[in-house]
Formats: sequence, C-alpha cells, structure tokens
Amino acid sequence: MNQMKIALFPLPGAILFPGMQLPLHIFEPRYQAMINESLARDRMIGMIQPQSSRSPSEQPALFSVGCLGRMADIEAMDDGRYNIILEGVRRFTIDRELDVNTAFRQAEVTLWAEGEDESLASAERASLEIESRKFADTLGYSVDWDAVTQLDDTALVNAIAQVAPFDTAAKQACLEAKKLSERSELIIQLMQFFGAHDDDNDRVTLQ
Repeated sequence: MNQMKIALFPLPGAILFPGMQLPLHIFEPRYQAMINESLARDRMIGMIQPQSSRSPSEQPALFSVGCLGRMADIEAMDDGRYNIILEGVRRFTIDRELDVNTAFRQAEVTLWAEGEDESLASAERASLEIESRKFADTLGYSVDWDAVTQLDDTALVNAIAQVAPFDTAAKQACLEAKKLSERSELIIQLMQFFGAHDDDNDRVTLQ
C-alpha cells in the first residue's frame, strides 16, 4: 500500500530515518491520545518537522517529507506518559492534511518505495568512511569502527544522517535525498564543511 492515513508528530529537531530507532518521551495530553489511538490501530505514527509559525498560537506549517515509524518498544507510566522506541519504516510525502476532531494532526500520505537493494560504489563507501573518521576525530567522538564496517550501506548512511550533530535543515535535506548515493554525498559535504569551519559550535548549519 503506497497511500495511507497517519497521525503526525511534528517534533522540532527529532528526525527519523528508515531502519533507525528514535527514543521518545511522550508527556503532552494530545500526543498521549495519539499513542493510545495508534496502539489500538497499527502502532504507526509519522515523524515530521514543523516549520516556523508566524505566531505562538498558530499551528506551524509542516515540511512535506517525513518518516513513518513503528512503535517497537513501549513503556506506559501510571500518570499517562509513555517512553517509546520508534523504528523508522518508510519515508512519506504529505498529500493533504486532514480536518479532524482529534487533538493531534493527521494526514493522507504517499509512502516512498525505499530501495532495499541500493548500495554505494566501493569508492563512495570508502569516501564516506574516511570522512566519518575525520568528522569523529574533529568532534572528539569515540567510535567502534569495527562495528561501523559491518553495517550495510543503507544502515551506515542513515545512521550518520540521524546521529550527526547537523541542524534541522541539514537533516531534513538528507531525509529528502531520494537516492542513497545522493544522501551519502550530501553527508560527506556537510562533514567536510564542519571540519573546515570548526569554531567550537556543536551544530552544522545548512543555509
């Protein structure tokens, strides 16, 4: 099925990629209601980035591309809060937001056909690993490189895109890069930019 209706979770700075996991603490009543409904239905919610609204009372516009996630692990608390682990399934494009009476937003979306057989050329993979090592050294990160080399190309690219300290616009650009090679090249450019402009800021900003 390429089209479906989903609940939307517009959480600033929380971007999910297919195959990756995102821990979330749910405490707002409207999103507690969203979790309750999703548990009764298909355990799916759509992570999406809001754009800046013109006033605090105005619902922010949303980016058009997000990622559908499945609740893989759920801890329900006595006061109604939840801790969940969301696993990325497929990216989606919002076709239209629905007029609903729920406290949370919903939309009809078209799911992307993710390229399960996508892979990087050996030179692309080597370049990504080299730049990742430089990037980690620049930030002072300790990385298990033996484990990194065991990841398949898609897992490696999406993992870097999700955990690297790029700003929201940069991560959104990575999410919207359809081909794996395009996403890998964008990540390399972002890491190179950070290395060349390391001024103790903890985020890369994409203008």
